[in-house]
Amino acid sequence: MKDLSGKIAFITGGGSGVGLGIAQAFLEAGMRTVVSDFMPQHLEEAQAHLHSYRDNVRFIRLDVRDRAAFAAAADEAEQMFGKVHVVCNNAGVGSNTPMLEALGAEWDWLFGVNVGGLINGIVTFVPRLLALGAPGHIVNTASITALIPLADAGIYTGTKCAIRGISDALRLNLAPRAIGVSTLCPGLVRSRIFDASRYRPADLPTQAPQGPNLSDELVKQLASAAMDPLEVGRRVVAGIRDNRAYILTHQEFLEEAREEFEAVLADFPRGEVVNPARLGLERESRAARDRMRDVAKRLGS
Repeated sequence: MKDLSGKIAFITGGGSGVGLGIAQAFLEAGMRTVVSDFMPQHLEEAQAHLHSYRDNVRFIRLDVRDRAAFAAAADEAEQMFGKVHVVCNNAGVGSNTPMLEALGAEWDWLFGVNVGGLINGIVTFVPRLLALGAPGHIVNTASITALIPLADAGIYTGTKCAIRGISDALRLNLAPRAIGVSTLCPGLVRSRIFDASRYRPADLPTQAPQGPNLSDELVKQLASAAMDPLEVGRRVVAGIRDNRAYILTHQEFLEEAREEFEAVLADFPRGEVVNPARLGLERESRAARDRMRDVAKRLGS
């Protein structure tokens, strides 16, 4: 996927924020792009924003939780432009409800969109990418919270950790088929991720958060420091071309991420005699993973 010009992309949650930035960056790179989103207003705004690329972009309304609708959207995208080469499972929602106070319905909603939408994207598009007969790529939008947990958004953090794990395993599985998989882990970006009222289903109970409202705090204190979505999108383009396992956008998290991983390593047992049978199984398993990782590295070279 070094040359993206003329390739076709499908993006979920592409009507605003990170998804819209990715769409614009793809169009800059000469790709034809299908933008899907749950919110009709976002699609209208995206259409106006991307008007100069109107010959190479199309828009579809999609609830990523609906697997049948996802498959229909994929069919529609192929009818518009042809077979899809790059899939961005980007749609996601946030919540201000603290995880210790959240009802089960809150957990179900966030996991249904953020993880269920990812699963539907995989189920829908992986068979199509395998049948493409050409290199392809999948970008799954997680968050820096997949590496550094955010206590104020615990449920959201859980969904993003799930996306990271699924993506890492999918990358190993698809590397031998010349399909790259990248996990996008952005920090603060200008987006509507925490404007939960726009996305909440009508039948989902609204709970007044007992702590500070994260959306209000972000808007008041951090909006001016948030990264431009187009900058994130351009980093996604570079990440696809290099077949990066992780597309990391915010350098300021480097030291904290290092500390998180060092804490994990510090808790491993040491000095024990390992069962030889277990050790043999691990070596065999690691050798298989290493072979897959080597293939993935070659795809990006």
